[in-house]
Amino acid sequence: MPEKVGVLIPVKAFDAAKGRLAEALDPRARAVLARQMATNVVTAAAPLPVAVVCDDDQVADWARSMGADVLRVDRPGLNRAVEAGVAMLSAEGFDRVIVAHADLPRARRLDHCASTRGITLVPDRHLDGTPVIVVPTNAGFRFAYGPGSYAAHVAMAERLGLPWRSLRDPDLAWDVDGPDDLQGIDLADGTFRSTTAPQRDD
Repeated sequence: MPEKVGVLIPVKAFDAAKGRLAEALDPRARAVLARQMATNVVTAAAPLPVAVVCDDDQVADWARSMGADVLRVDRPGLNRAVEAGVAMLSAEGFDRVIVAHADLPRARRLDHCASTRGITLVPDRHLDGTPVIVVPTNAGFRFAYGPGSYAAHVAMAERLGLPWRSLRDPDLAWDVDGPDDLQGIDLADGTFRSTTAPQRDD
């Protein structure tokens, strides 16, 4: 029987997202950007089923309008929210989950991240963060998002004794945290496009 693979996207309330962009964008622009980036990631997840984990009514309504399932969590913090989301998907019969951040404006596809068994870690372009992780739902993987998360996730994979790989994908590596990250993208007619021409390393 083929594995059942789903995509889990944690999404923060749009009007509270991307505070570190305050010097470049006003609150309304940050909220619009956060929603556009999240929409882009949900679109990139096709044709896989998508679940959005959130604690915000506006985000929940948006997710349903995108055709995604909504997993409501009241536990604070990204790590706890993701672990709760993975547990919920495991209970629904999913074998593996692609956890993708909602701030990936250059994402075009996610399904290739789950092309091999075990754990897949996609580092950001600074080799510090982990914008995309693929995990078996029954692995007991503990997420460690925050500064240095890529190294922490490598250590966790090795501690669990599971096969893992690092997938360098220039599109998925471009997450938006600070003003400098906006320089790699251009927003035209509501659609993100790269201002560079990276080549995918599949």
